[in-house]
Amino acid sequence: MISTKGRYALRVMIDLAEQPEGTLVPLKEIAQRQGISKKYLEIIVKALVTSGLVAGTSGRGGGYRLTRTPGEYPIGEILEVMEGTLSPVACLADSDYACERARECRTLPLWKEFYTLVTDFFYGKTVEDLLQR
Repeated sequence: MISTKGRYALRVMIDLAEQPEGTLVPLKEIAQRQGISKKYLEIIVKALVTSGLVAGTSGRGGGYRLTRTPGEYPIGEILEVMEGTLSPVACLADSDYACERARECRTLPLWKEFYTLVTDFFYGKTVEDLLQR
């Protein structure tokens, strides 16, 4: 399940993508447009900045902006920044995870197929695609 952090991060990215390229947008404006608490958005935007998806400038005239074009942001990347792995099970989430039952696990093919579907879906869509709706 995608949490509010993941959903709100997508809304922030769309909001920034709707602004003229390179425009610094104050967090207060995003919060007002999106109807989200500024305090909660601070947590979300901090993660987006730390990951390099968004750039921020503090002080008067400061704000946030995208670091790429909207078409260069796969939705899966944004969700993984906010949610962690999209993997449904631990054995697929970490390539270093050594599951004792992997060879005889009858459910592993199911989880692999599901993970592929989810990954292909979210990485096959971009912020640009969401702007078009």
